[in-house]
Amino acid sequence: MNISVLIPTLNEANILPAQLLMFEVLAKQAEVVFCDGGSKDGSLEMLQASSFHCVQSEAGRAKQMNTAAQDATADVLLFAHVDSQLSTHHLQAIKRAMSDKSVVGGRFDVRLSGKHPMFRVIERMINLRSRWSKISTGDQCQFVRRDVFENMGGFPQQDLMEDIEFSKRLKHLGKVACLREVVETSSRRWEKHGVFKTIGLMWRLRFLYWRGVSTEPLAKMYR
Repeated sequence: MNISVLIPTLNEANILPAQLLMFEVLAKQAEVVFCDGGSKDGSLEMLQASSFHCVQSEAGRAKQMNTAAQDATADVLLFAHVDSQLSTHHLQAIKRAMSDKSVVGGRFDVRLSGKHPMFRVIERMINLRSRWSKISTGDQCQFVRRDVFENMGGFPQQDLMEDIEFSKRLKHLGKVACLREVVETSSRRWEKHGVFKTIGLMWRLRFLYWRGVSTEPLAKMYR
């Protein structure tokens, strides 16, 4: 079983050098494909100078992940944020989970990188809610069988919540693996905008999305 790791990027030159070293380790056991959404800070040039395959698309996480998936060749697609911390241990966990033919995809438990005590509460709530609902976010490094992904038409072309909508659709197609292996992701957004302010924003966005508000104004609120 082969795995393609697919990473959307946009103006990430500050963290790319360190992260590329991590992805080089992953590349020994998986295909790694980046999709840049029009970086203006040298990120694209950095990726093009690396040993990784890099494609380009319009900005937008859904568009970038779908574009990367078109160039991927593996049986299983793993979608990762550029600031997520992955290892070959995670790849092996995916292979074990996907050896069950009834499993269509899954996600990992998440840990936020910051030390604020509230982050521990947030992590626990995210993981528990996701395990109960089978709905996950991009921070949890979602993975899916390639044929299932293609039959679904990829990620929905929307400005925000594409990961939520994708996982909502995926769980109706088969078993979703909620892996307890932990992926650490950066808490930089929470720290930049304030932990409690960000919590309030996230809950408001989810509530409005649940009420049927278009993702275009929600994306503007998020940014």
